[in-house]
Amino acid sequence: MALTLTLSAGTGTSTVGAKISVSDAESGTFTEIPDLQEVPEMGGDPEQIDVTTLKDTVKRSIPGVKDLGDLSFVFLYSKANYLELNEKLDSKTKYFWKVEFSDGLIMSFEAIPNLKLAGGGVNTALTYSINMSLQSEIVPSSTSTGE
Repeated sequence: MALTLTLSAGTGTSTVGAKISVSDAESGTFTEIPDLQEVPEMGGDPEQIDVTTLKDTVKRSIPGVKDLGDLSFVFLYSKANYLELNEKLDSKTKYFWKVEFSDGLIMSFEAIPNLKLAGGGVNTALTYSINMSLQSEIVPSSTSTGE
């Protein structure tokens, strides 16, 4: 069966309006974490397993396990938000996360979070990050809003 795609040229999508939310249950109530500043690259490449033999004239490989790496989301610092997240998000517990974009794309995953206060410098706003140790695939889905 031949691959048939019905793709069209895009106009681009801004990250304005992107948000991340968390829940302790997959079907539970998700709470948005405010003041998101940066969303990391989401996805991964499989490790390459070398299957080259001495008869080959080029290196050959097959895909192995996909390495999604860790995700790091950056937030504008708020003392109250930082302290509440630090108190309530256990760095040994898996939570359910959703990243939603303005065009309706949703990226869902399970991850263990770790909070980290960023360093600062002259003329910089204080930020903190939530680094995610992924425990599942990142699953894309869509809402009915947007394109």
